[in-house]
Order: sequence, then C-alpha cells, then structure tokens
Amino acid sequence: MFKTGDLVEVLDDAMKGKVLKVKEDEVTIETEDGFELSYRPSELILLGDDQAIKDASKRGVIEDAKSDKITINHHRVNTEKKSKKEEFVLEVDLHIEKLVKSFHHMTNFDILNLQLDTARGQLEFAIKNRIPKVVFIHGMGEGVLKTELDFLFGRYAEISFQDANYRKYGLGATEIFIKQKML
Repeated sequence: MFKTGDLVEVLDDAMKGKVLKVKEDEVTIETEDGFELSYRPSELILLGDDQAIKDASKRGVIEDAKSDKITINHHRVNTEKKSKKEEFVLEVDLHIEKLVKSFHHMTNFDILNLQLDTARGQLEFAIKNRIPKVVFIHGMGEGVLKTELDFLFGRYAEISFQDANYRKYGLGATEIFIKQKML
C-alpha cells in the first residue's frame, strides 16, 4: 500500500512525513521535523489521495464509536401540571450574616436564639399560608443549629422533615413538608 518516498499523514496526530521504509506491519517515516517514527499502516494515510481519506473515515472503529454513543432514553417525562402553590418552595437561609447586618457584638447564644426564632416564625408563616414545602438552610458547622432545628420541628405534629436535596443544597439544609388539612 505504501512505498518509499510517499508523503503520508498520521491519522491520530497532527504529523506529516515521508516514507523511508516499509515492512509488513510497520512503516517508518521521517517527519517534517526530521524525526524517524514507525507506525502501523492502518495509522497512516497517503497524502493527496482523497479516496483513502474518505475510506479512513468510514473505518469500523469510528462507526463503532458512534453507535456506542447512541443511547435509548427509557425515562418518561412527567407532564402532569402542578399548581403554582406546589411549585413554590420557601427557602429560609439561617446563616447569621443573612439575618442581621452586624453580628460581631452578639454571643453564640444570641445568634442561635435569633436563628431559631427566625425558623419558628417562618415555619408558622408557612403553616398559616398553607405552603407545602419549606427548606431551611442552616449550613454544616458543628451541628448545633441543626440539632436545635430537629428538636423544634419534632414538636409540630403537622410537619415531616428530612435532609434537603443534596445536589441543590449540599449537606447543610433541612426540608420541611407541611401536611395539609382538608377543609
């Protein structure tokens, strides 16, 4: 297929060269930079031969790779309509810097009490206004606020709670579901 003196290009590399010698399964070329490199004949393409380029692009490896990429999506898309109220999620960020302008004069006890009062107030608001879902963002820290929130939420019979969606909030958030009473 190749003979001494042919100009070739390497398929998987941006390299051109001139064929120096040809063995059964090895072609040695001199690159434009003067290096001697050996390749299998299947790794080279004859320059100026448009048909060889077209044939190379139809090789089984390329077609196999393309067919491997094709996947069938077996997942169904939920097309149910949800009410505006169901889509709304109240997010309450309890980080102290979100609650007050300056907290440097506050003790840890004061900060925790402010965070818990805010959480209680927002929870009462959500229950009163029939908001089905609330996410309290408390951060990771040492876990004191999360423990206190768990205790607070456990005192409400009409709610259930769990860690919030990890992808969206990470580890530092709790999701509240408010059970709606039928009127």
